[in-house]
Amino acid sequence: MTKRILLITLLCLTGWSPLVFAKNGYHIQMKFSDVKDSLVYLAYYYGKPLPNAIYKVDSARLDNNGNLVFQSKDTTIGGIYLILMSDHKNYFEFLLNNGDDITINVTVKELPTSGGISFKNSPENEHFMEYVKFLKAYGVKHQQLMLQYTSAKTAADSNAARKTIKQHSDELIQYRNDYAKKMPNTLLASIFRALELPEVPEGVHHLPDGKVDSDFAYNYTKKHYWDDFNFQDDRLIHTPIYDAKLSQYMNSLVLPIADSVEMEADKLLAKTRGTKELFKYTLWWLEHNAQDSKIMGMDAVVVYLVENYYMKGDATWLSSEDLQKYIDYASKIAPNVIGNLAPEIKMPDATGKDQSLLGLKAKYTLLVFWAPDCGHCQAEIPLIDSVYKAVLKSRGVKIYAVKGGGTEQQWKDFIKSHNLQDWTNVYDPDNTHQDFRSKYDVYSTPILYLLDEKKIIRGKRMDHTNILEVIEMTERKGKTTKQ
Repeated sequence: MTKRILLITLLCLTGWSPLVFAKNGYHIQMKFSDVKDSLVYLAYYYGKPLPNAIYKVDSARLDNNGNLVFQSKDTTIGGIYLILMSDHKNYFEFLLNNGDDITINVTVKELPTSGGISFKNSPENEHFMEYVKFLKAYGVKHQQLMLQYTSAKTAADSNAARKTIKQHSDELIQYRNDYAKKMPNTLLASIFRALELPEVPEGVHHLPDGKVDSDFAYNYTKKHYWDDFNFQDDRLIHTPIYDAKLSQYMNSLVLPIADSVEMEADKLLAKTRGTKELFKYTLWWLEHNAQDSKIMGMDAVVVYLVENYYMKGDATWLSSEDLQKYIDYASKIAPNVIGNLAPEIKMPDATGKDQSLLGLKAKYTLLVFWAPDCGHCQAEIPLIDSVYKAVLKSRGVKIYAVKGGGTEQQWKDFIKSHNLQDWTNVYDPDNTHQDFRSKYDVYSTPILYLLDEKKIIRGKRMDHTNILEVIEMTERKGKTTKQ
């Protein structure tokens, strides 16, 4: 999209208007001075910025005089809305609250210069336009200051430029704070507060024992991150703020451990409880973020959220069919999440003798699902064996390897040619033990699980590079728990 006014970034936004409405819905009368007989859309943000998440809510066609009206009598969740031209290139943002009756005059060709828009019966949007002008001047000066900083020749010049940049940034913060104090109950005040990030107090901070608190900045930021965010204001979902804040908090400030993520998820969902859109978006985001995570163990978070929220009736927006999909997925992965007892596997080895996974005595068991005809396995299995012989065996690790594909002869030949006889190698010659696929979610190979002495799952979805790291992490966690 080009020719636009971006009224919000992670630095900006403003406006004010009283939240007293005579009726529900909206009435937006528009007059275009330089466009006629063209389709125009009314749209809104949903959690994310452009171009990821805007939704068209209404459309109308300009008449031969450039006039149109958007109108609805349904209760409307306010927020930042967009007027989008049919070419999807020209657009502008404005503020809408439930019950608004406003008039907007537009000159499309002036939009790129942050002009071409005027409002009647909307003081909030008038102030919003004033802020746009302030922000444009602010941006120009900020670029100049950054150029001075990057071109500084001495440490003194760099420090001076950094100080000037800080003072300039404080002007923007002060602008927003002044606005929020004057009009505390408005949409834009809520948006401004939502954009705020904690400012860590300067200076050296100490622990009670007098030592320097090296974690002070992290702990302070995490503790105060959500201080000014109104979790009960559904209008904030119709801004491009929430998704980015969730991502920064959950993926940068929360420890990537299932217990920590689950605890923070509970806190966020409790804060949004009672809202319609913020609660819905929060639960959806938390579940999908865990499901898409590349961090080991986050599947436990998916199971936790499904069992404690979806299955308890909180996802009221889902059809019974869609709800069942969440339940089925969680049920499939629940048996093999980290912290659970590994499901039993009892299959014959090459001699025909049954070998029990749970009966294998070892400090650690590396459970490997592989196939001799899998290209990735052909590269990875020898590397796993090298790490095993060099390091893992001396750490009390034994390997229980399950053939998940290929022919029996290919399997035997690979074991012989790569000297894997020290492993417990099992297979399913009669196809009577294929439930291991559902028990361990094995639909590709290779897949690795690490089990402790009690056959509790301590790691999964690893490769040869991080097996030892997971063992050491498990042992550190065990020592911490004992202490």
